[in-house]
Amino acid sequence: MSLTPADHGDRRTVTVVVTVQAAISLGYFAAMAHVVLHLRADLGLAAGLIGLVLALRNLVQHTLSLPVGALVDVLGPVRMGILACLLRAAGFALLGTVSSLPWLIVAVVLLGTGGALFHPAAQSLLAGLAERRRTRGYAAYAMTLQVAAVLGPMLGLALLNVGYWLVALTAAALWGAAAFLFALLRHVPRVRVPRGVVSGVRTVLRDRVFIGFAAVSAPAMLLTDQSSVVVPFGGADAAAVTVFSCVLAMVSAAVQPWCAVPGRADRPHVLRAGLLLAAGGHLLLAAGAGAGLTGLVLVAVLHGLADGLLQPAVFQTIVRLAPPTRFGAYLGVQTFLSGLCAFAGGIAVGWLFDQGPGGATTALSLLALIACVVAACVRSSPAQVIDGRDTMPVRARRPHPGGGADGEHDRCRPITR
Repeated sequence: MSLTPADHGDRRTVTVVVTVQAAISLGYFAAMAHVVLHLRADLGLAAGLIGLVLALRNLVQHTLSLPVGALVDVLGPVRMGILACLLRAAGFALLGTVSSLPWLIVAVVLLGTGGALFHPAAQSLLAGLAERRRTRGYAAYAMTLQVAAVLGPMLGLALLNVGYWLVALTAAALWGAAAFLFALLRHVPRVRVPRGVVSGVRTVLRDRVFIGFAAVSAPAMLLTDQSSVVVPFGGADAAAVTVFSCVLAMVSAAVQPWCAVPGRADRPHVLRAGLLLAAGGHLLLAAGAGAGLTGLVLVAVLHGLADGLLQPAVFQTIVRLAPPTRFGAYLGVQTFLSGLCAFAGGIAVGWLFDQGPGGATTALSLLALIACVVAACVRSSPAQVIDGRDTMPVRARRPHPGGGADGEHDRCRPITR
């Protein structure tokens, strides 16, 4: 069967976005895997100051995701993707070449801003594809991220023999190359959104069906992020942490082909299963499974399965619920809520671990409890119960270049059953 021009365009978009993901993820993980060592050993910063600097990047990235998602809808994902890559290239270049605290703060603000721009830009490009290509494209996108999570630290370790400045400049070069790759998609058709950023965010906040889903899915980031934090907090050495991280990333990547089947990842039981697997991983750690390598590998497998299911489940459900021209705004609001949850939860987990073994067990048990409670709140349909009614969204149609100015005819409207 011959391919249509739209099929060729979809394939080109997926190829470019996945290649961009490979380049930027290698650079990111190469630099960030060794940044704490650089800040502490090379620059002599105290642990508390290092934590503050790194937390600032996360805070900037997740706070900006609220307006930036809607900004991507207005200005277009390609233009914003190019800007994101250039900002992160500048941030990594500064990170490896400056030593004063004010310039380090500038570097992490650039990194956080670039991250806030990049994710809605890249995922908006995938969200605009036909369903079959979109699901497979996102699976390749997520799989590439996990492979880079394994290979990136190795690349950084090899370059670290020369100096962290080379690691950071290599990361900057890879992000710069990604900006060029984004430019290859300048002619991707899109529906113009005439209304501004505030209007986009307001549209999302009025969508009670989506806000219900965003509230339920927000803890997913906390549960997956903390898996890589609580293991070293629990006393695992560098070798054990490396094994844990590599197994987790490989299992997560292996799940993606299963999630690539159209209509599978956005089913509620996939989100529920991911949450329960995360709960199981944290419970095993609370029971002391992290003390031995075998137990740690089992925990990594559970968290890898959880991560591999939760990422596509959240993405595909957002695509299902969001109007085609407002995907960036919807993703931005969900990411903002997830970031707040992860930020507050991360502080609480760190404080509990500082209280000793009892506090560590309490923290891990609470993470497992949160996962179970949230899993129980996931409804049997992709939408949540609003005012006591079960609602099911209409499948959003792919925007057409000749469509209406604001895409209202494509809007995903809930139907009361």
